[in-house]
Parts: sequence; structure tokens; C-alpha cells
Amino acid sequence: MTEYSQPVRVAIVGAGNIADGCHMPAVQAQSGEATVVAVVDVDQQRAEAFAARWNVPAAYTSLDRMLQEQRPDLAVVCTPPIAHGAAITACLDAGVWVWCEKPPTLSVAEYDAIAAHEREGGPYVSYVFQHRFGSAARALREHIRTGRLGTPLVGVCHTLWYRDDAYFEVPWRGKWETEGGGPTMGHGIHQMDLMLSLMGEWTEVRAAMGTLARDVETEDVSMAMVRFAGGAMVSMVNSLLSPRETSYLRFDFPEATVELSHLYGYDNSHWTWTPAPHRADATATELGAPLDDEASSHAAQLRALLRSLRAGERPEASGDDGRRVLAFIASLYESATTGRPVTPDMITPANPFYHSMSGRPGAARDNAAKEKTGV
Repeated sequence: MTEYSQPVRVAIVGAGNIADGCHMPAVQAQSGEATVVAVVDVDQQRAEAFAARWNVPAAYTSLDRMLQEQRPDLAVVCTPPIAHGAAITACLDAGVWVWCEKPPTLSVAEYDAIAAHEREGGPYVSYVFQHRFGSAARALREHIRTGRLGTPLVGVCHTLWYRDDAYFEVPWRGKWETEGGGPTMGHGIHQMDLMLSLMGEWTEVRAAMGTLARDVETEDVSMAMVRFAGGAMVSMVNSLLSPRETSYLRFDFPEATVELSHLYGYDNSHWTWTPAPHRADATATELGAPLDDEASSHAAQLRALLRSLRAGERPEASGDDGRRVLAFIASLYESATTGRPVTPDMITPANPFYHSMSGRPGAARDNAAKEKTGV
């Protein structure tokens, strides 16, 4: 097991809004366990402004040079999606662990190619799925595992957000080749990952999608019905056309209904635990609501990732655990495109949707050839 310095040395790759708004505060929340030693961005002025704003000692425009000179323990990849693959691979090959923003990659094929650069004991790459890490989600996951509320029967997974036309003026947004998809890939992925991480293996998806109001190549709305191995059925909606924004998950069990209603993050107050009629007097705590209250956040996931890094263990939202939602999204897109139900075993290298979320061979691209786009 590699001995890591105190604190863990972190590099930020991509100095945009997500790095400013989420990742730097997450690192600073680690109580001396991590510190940012460098930032990389293709725009030199942006990199230098970021470094000055956050008191980061070094700013670079070259990822390779930063890796050679700084030798960080962990790289946080915050580039546009098209540049994820090249950045992750470069870091892993340099022996550096990676934490990458969603979506993990633009295709399942790219995800699997990146995984080949990991090594036993690390470095590993983990992906940002912070909603798994709140205390209420962790409690519910344990209740599903133990059967405390009975077998899950019905679920709802809705990401109803709003993005206007100006949002898509950013050149890489709304394009299969550079964003990988619409709200299914870039927005609802968080809620869908949480649903899948709680409900277990899915067995079939039937889906539809449309481009109803935005001038984009991808969808701006998708809907799906999903069956799970345990028998549960779940409805999913992903929208960027919904003025009253909400992120809503619901789980119906024989003993209770458990609901989460939030927007971009939650604490225990966003969860509702409603007993079934035969348990009408049960309190939320008696049903299983946690007493501890840890909000979902980048900081919560980073804390868990740092523990795994120090132990040389594969972290959550990595490997097969990080791949699950990406393979599901590929299946959803295939079903929506073909009008047929799709099962997990269908997403193989022989399937065009394994190589591109649009299913079009021309949409597959070599990230290495376009590394300058975001790294």
C-alpha cells in the first residue's frame, strides 16, 4: 500500500464553474486531510485567476507537465465531458488517483478502455455521484439490503430541471459528440445513479425521448419504465423544460413510502418517511430514518474517497459500481431510439450503443485526438 503524505496532494484539472463552486469547497472541508497544489486549464488566464482566487501555488496549461512537476496524489477532473477520457488516462498512467465529474465518459466503450489503465491497489478512478453519500440514502440502502421495510415494489425517479436557450450557447452542450447526450446523460444521471445504487440490478428498460423545445442535437426530455431483478417497477423522467425545478425520488415498500424531494442536494429534512396504514402510528425514526444528518455533497464523497485512497482500496462509484448507470443510460437511449425493450446483456461491443449514446458510428470519437478541447 502506498504511503500518502499528510495532507493528500490534489490537482484540479479544469478551472470552470464546477471546480469553483463544488470541488474547491469540498477539498477545503477535509480538515487538513487534503490540499490543492496545482490547477490546469487550457486557458492560461483562467488557470492563473483560479490559482489566485483560491491561493493555489501553481497554474498550468499542460496536464502532462503538471503531472511531471507536481506529482499529485489525486487529480480532480472538471473538464467538459469530451476531455474526461484523455485526462483520466494520463493521470492513471502517471500513478495518480482520479475523481472525475459526471458523466464519467461519453460511452461505455470509453469507460471500459479507461478501466484498463487502473492497477490493483490503485490508482483508481472514481466518479462524482455525491447523492449516494448522504446519511438518509445510506440508511435506506441498508434497509433495502436487510428487508426492514419489505421488498421494494414501486419507484419514481424524476429530474425535472429547466435550462433556457442561452445555456446551450456553450459550444459543447447539447451535442452527442461532446456532451454524450441531453438531460438523461448530463443531468438526470445523478438521480438515476442513486436509484440504481439503492434498488440493485435492473432487468429491462422501455424508453422514449424527444427534442421538444431546445435547438440541440440531443433530447431535451426522456421517459422510461424500468424493471428490477427484485420485481420492482420504476418510472423515470429527465427534463430540461420544467420551470418548477425538482429532483424527486419515491420508493414504495409494503411497510412504508420513502420520498426524497430536493434540487441539487439534500439533508434529512428533504426526506419523508410515511408508514403504511397497518403501521399508522410508526414514527419516521421507527421506520428507519437516520438520527445522524449528513447532507449529500461533494465533500461527503471526497471524504470517503480519501479513506479509500489511503487504504489502497477501490472506492465507491468506481469500476463496475461506477459503470452501472452509464450502461443503463446506453440502454435507455437504445430503447428510446429503436422502440424496443433493452436488457443489460445487450450492451456489448457488438452493439453500436456501447460505442456511442446516439448509436451512430460517426459519433464515436478518439478523445486523445481532441485532448486540447478541455485539458
